[in-house]
Amino acid sequence: TMATVREGNQTALLVVDVQVGVLAECWDTPSVIGNVSRTVEKARAAAVPVLWVQHSDHNLEHGSAPWQWVSGLAPGSSERVIDKHFNSSFEQTTLEEELAGLNVTHLVLAGAMTNWCIRATAYGALERGYDVTLVEDAHSTNTTLLDDGTKIEAASVIHELNIAMRWLRYPGRSNSVVNAHALVFVPLPLRA
Repeated sequence: TMATVREGNQTALLVVDVQVGVLAECWDTPSVIGNVSRTVEKARAAAVPVLWVQHSDHNLEHGSAPWQWVSGLAPGSSERVIDKHFNSSFEQTTLEEELAGLNVTHLVLAGAMTNWCIRATAYGALERGYDVTLVEDAHSTNTTLLDDGTKIEAASVIHELNIAMRWLRYPGRSNSVVNAHALVFVPLPLRA
């Protein structure tokens, strides 16, 4: 199925905030990095565009050591990097223009953090008419400890978003979840 909301039939992989200072706090980081890497390799092998989103704000200063890409993950020389300052990868960034230039209607999503930038980007994509596939084992977050002592476990947050992205229903769009091993990028025929 493809979006009836947007013209085109191209898929792109969106890798969000795989930065030292972001992943340092995340659950099961080595496994998640491995699955993001596997997803990137599959996209490149199928000639699917890979776009990288890199966050900066007052906690994550542009150019600082924590702002850098985590070891083992980095954009290729021809891959676009999008700077962002808000949770959604669409807010005040060049992402929509980049996707339009590539005729993208379907986003495969990976990165961090699950309950902040991944959730905001997934919902932002659906609201803008894109189909979305979340790579269920290629995103992560940290465990949140609230002031009242309540603990929200990272694994539960990840599981919850995976469930939501499986069962959400938006008109004319599709959303799905797949693990990194099962993910297949189908090379599309070039249109004349």
